[in-house]
Amino acid sequence: MSDLRIRPAGPDDIPHIVRIYTPAVLTGSSSFELEPPDHMEIGRRMKYVIEGGYPYLAAEIGGRFAGYAYASVYRTRPAYRHSVEDSVYIDPEMQRRGVGRALMDALIAECTNRGFRQMLAVIGDSPNQPGSVGLHEACGFRVVGQLPGIGYKFGRWVDTLLMQRDLGDGMKTNP
Repeated sequence: MSDLRIRPAGPDDIPHIVRIYTPAVLTGSSSFELEPPDHMEIGRRMKYVIEGGYPYLAAEIGGRFAGYAYASVYRTRPAYRHSVEDSVYIDPEMQRRGVGRALMDALIAECTNRGFRQMLAVIGDSPNQPGSVGLHEACGFRVVGQLPGIGYKFGRWVDTLLMQRDLGDGMKTNP
C-alpha cells in the first residue's frame, strides 16, 4: 500500500494509542488488562519501552494513525535480555489493509538490528484472535505453547497462546 508509512512513535501519538487500546481492554480479550490505562500511563509505558532500548512504532495511512507496535522486555531476569515480546494493535477501521504485517515486519527488522535474538508473542484468547495468530504465522512465528485458563476476564477463563520466532542468528550463535 503506497500511502502506508511506518515511523517511530512518540508522545504526540499517545491520544491515538489510547483511542485504539481502550476498546481492546474494555471489550476484547487480547489484552488481559481490566481497566484501560489513561494518557499519562500510556506515556509512562512508552517512555519505559523507548528508554529501555526497544522500538515503538506507529503506522499511518494517508496521514491517519492506523496502528502501533512495540517490543518490550519479555522477562526481567538477565538471561532473558536477548528476547523481546511484541505487541501490535490496529485501528479496527484500518484492519485488513496490511498495516499489521507492515508493523510486524518493521518491528522484527528493528529488533534484529538492535541485536535481539528471539521474539515472543503472547496472544490472549487465541481461539477468538485468528487475525493475530495468522499475522504472527505469516511473519515466521511458530506455536511453542499454550497456557489454558491463565486469565479470567468477562466472566470466563481465557487461554494464552505462546508463539516465537528467531531474530537474526537466533540461537545458532552466541550473542
